[in-house]
Amino acid sequence: MDKLRITGGRPLNGEVIISGAKNAALPELCAALLTSDPVHLNNVPRLRDVATMRLLLDNMGVQTETHGERGGMSFQAPDTLNPEAPYELVKTMRASVLVLGPLLARFGRAKVSLPGGCAIGSRPVDQHIKGLQAMGAEITVDHGYMIASLPQGRQRLQGARITTDMVTVTGTENFLMAAALAEGETVLENAAQEPEIPDLAEMLIAMGAKIEGHGTSKIRIQGVDRLHGATHQVVADRIEAGTFLCAVAATGGDVVLRHARAEHLDAVIDKLRDAGAQIEPGDGFIRVRASGRMKAQSFRTTEYPGFPTDMQAQFMALNCIAQGTSKVTETIFENRFMHVNEMVRLGAHIQTDGKVAVIEGVAQLQGATVMATDLRASASLVIAGLVAEGETIVDRIYHLDRGYDQMEAKLRGIGADIERVK
Repeated sequence: MDKLRITGGRPLNGEVIISGAKNAALPELCAALLTSDPVHLNNVPRLRDVATMRLLLDNMGVQTETHGERGGMSFQAPDTLNPEAPYELVKTMRASVLVLGPLLARFGRAKVSLPGGCAIGSRPVDQHIKGLQAMGAEITVDHGYMIASLPQGRQRLQGARITTDMVTVTGTENFLMAAALAEGETVLENAAQEPEIPDLAEMLIAMGAKIEGHGTSKIRIQGVDRLHGATHQVVADRIEAGTFLCAVAATGGDVVLRHARAEHLDAVIDKLRDAGAQIEPGDGFIRVRASGRMKAQSFRTTEYPGFPTDMQAQFMALNCIAQGTSKVTETIFENRFMHVNEMVRLGAHIQTDGKVAVIEGVAQLQGATVMATDLRASASLVIAGLVAEGETIVDRIYHLDRGYDQMEAKLRGIGADIERVK
């Protein structure tokens, strides 16, 4: 099992290329199921979750191909597809539920294992089931599988008004894809607004879908008879960009993030500026400069455009070595403080009470061996290791590989003393 060995204390300087977004690439791979024509994606990140999703599509019968140096992938889903997602292929990845909507919309049936992923809390699929049932699907859960079909005699899903009980990103994406081939109009109320949603919508529009309002809480989709192939560029990963912003703020230095989009990170950038980092957004880049200890910042996670839960652990790592005391409130996932105990092993002063963590900044963390418990916790421990005195070993970094494209190589390229240990 791979580990990362980090010797802290080095400022970061140079340039980093931000990869395509995991949370955009995964639904866009699934969108290829909506047509028998070839679909081409560029800027697909090299991640474990992407490899798992590709393996799942291969297993169904989709023809997949990798090409070019810049993350190019092609997909062609024949009419003879096997619309099943077995447990063995989806147990490590919650995004596997995203095949449910496209399979139902195009093939009229699907058998999809209940998904796995990071152990950061409950991620119920009941909202997905409720929404697709509103579109006419018949869905049962049996022996760990969602078994879905259209009623006898019906050829297509039916347009519907869908209002979810909570904002759900993957739910919005599933409904978008399903509605694109449904009969009539679908209206999504309480839709997620994360940048990955309009990116998926723009891909579907390039394939011939009729969508309005993407990027807002109300999306209208007019179903069409068929979709065709298209070429689409995956949007840059705002969470990877935010992670590097926090790393530079913690270590000090001067780094330019190429392809990063500042407008997708307003809440994080505002907090970093308040902490004392200098952040200069530009056309296709973000420059971050920092020196000395930052000032501790309190924040509360919430749905986009608020402070993202996927940046909570990384910013907490910065707060651990900042001046002052901060309070972090996690409102999205109930188990997303699992990195706290590992931070304490590095010398951080953190107290938790339910959804709230209080961090008293210390002048110096101390290197130690720590264990990653989930994807973003992994990134937070890497940031902590970059500023800790001495050597830090981060174990179980397969979590990191699920969501960061060659993170240690990118960090090494801007001056970090970090290596992967087999």
